[in-house]
Amino acid sequence: MEADPDDAGDGSPARPASPSPGSPVALSDELWTGVRAIYEAILAHPFLAGLTSGDLDLRRFRYFVVQDAHYLRAYTRVLELLAERAPDPAINSMLGRHAADANAVERELHAGLLADLPAGPEMDASPTTVAYGNFLVAAVLSGTFAEGLGAVLPCYVIYWEVGRTLAARSSPEPRYARWIATYAGADFARVVSEVVAVADRIGLAMSRAEGDRIRSNFVTASRYEWMFWDAAWRLEAWPV
Repeated sequence: MEADPDDAGDGSPARPASPSPGSPVALSDELWTGVRAIYEAILAHPFLAGLTSGDLDLRRFRYFVVQDAHYLRAYTRVLELLAERAPDPAINSMLGRHAADANAVERELHAGLLADLPAGPEMDASPTTVAYGNFLVAAVLSGTFAEGLGAVLPCYVIYWEVGRTLAARSSPEPRYARWIATYAGADFARVVSEVVAVADRIGLAMSRAEGDRIRSNFVTASRYEWMFWDAAWRLEAWPV
């Protein structure tokens, strides 16, 4: 994805505006309300504070970039699996395009950011990276399309919200500023808007039981997002 420090090109937010009084609450708004505390914990994490101050140890940032590359390879496959279960060709096409975008970002991480960072040892996917990827695969394969979408949605929305929040401060460290700009830009905002619109449309027809499972998957994936940042801060390694 091409970095762009501006918000969505037409000035619209990535998540649709809240409904007017008396209108049904959009699924995306309901899901986001349910993870506000998790999102606030993400913003307060010392890893993100170090990104904007420029004080984050480069070893931790390199760890994060390597793990993000591992994660994006898994996430690409998850989006491909979800696309196969899409209820119509348009959604199938959209998710296929998003999978290709995730694959392109993974290549850029290797060719771009990693090349600008100090060399380090080869690194396997961490316990948190593996667990998060396995959760997503299980959610997509074991539930309905909507339930799988609920699991993949936090990666879209949280990165967008983090990116545009951090962009207000950016970073004096150019490599950190570059990463922030990627997720605060208009290109990524459009991608997030597309998938959020699908979620809101599905929310109009979901059953109560399906809605409960969607909410559960969304919360669990949001927790994994916090854990992913925290694993990088701790330089998490396999114990044996």
